[in-house]
Amino acid sequence: MNHSKLIKFEIFSLIFVFICGSLFHFTYQLSGNNLFVGLFSSVNESTWEHLKLLFFPMLFMSVLGCFIFRKSYYNYLCVKGKSIVLGLGFIVVFFYTYTGILGTNLAIFDIGSFFIAGFLSYYYSYKKIVTKKYRSNCTLFSILSIVILFGSFILFTLVPPKIGIFNDPITNTYGIFKIK
Repeated sequence: MNHSKLIKFEIFSLIFVFICGSLFHFTYQLSGNNLFVGLFSSVNESTWEHLKLLFFPMLFMSVLGCFIFRKSYYNYLCVKGKSIVLGLGFIVVFFYTYTGILGTNLAIFDIGSFFIAGFLSYYYSYKKIVTKKYRSNCTLFSILSIVILFGSFILFTLVPPKIGIFNDPITNTYGIFKIK
């Protein structure tokens, strides 16, 4: 089977994720701190809020790709759900590992981890989509994972738990309402 259409879409999607994710770092402030915009873009410098930069653009492109490829690749949605979780997991593990070793964070590593996570996610998804090794029952797991993550991003932007991943290290606050 010729996968050239999928390859082109995956490359376009990766570029889209990189551009949108980078912009989503600033859209909340540029919108005048609009609540709706804040639900989908970073509202502070916490690790959790930075995960939105990968999640929402990847989710958008995955849904779009599902409409395009669902008949050609029955495992598309399943693999995309797993690839999003892989990317988010990489960012969290990489961030806490390197900051634990160095004792501080470095912007170049934070930015780099976003791009590496994107590459890993799209490389993984392409390889798994074309091998078609997942069964269709995996789709329910992926849909539930995405729905839970989506809801968690919305909920924890508004009412974050007071634990490290949600803490803005600059203001020492939590969430969109800057809870102390």
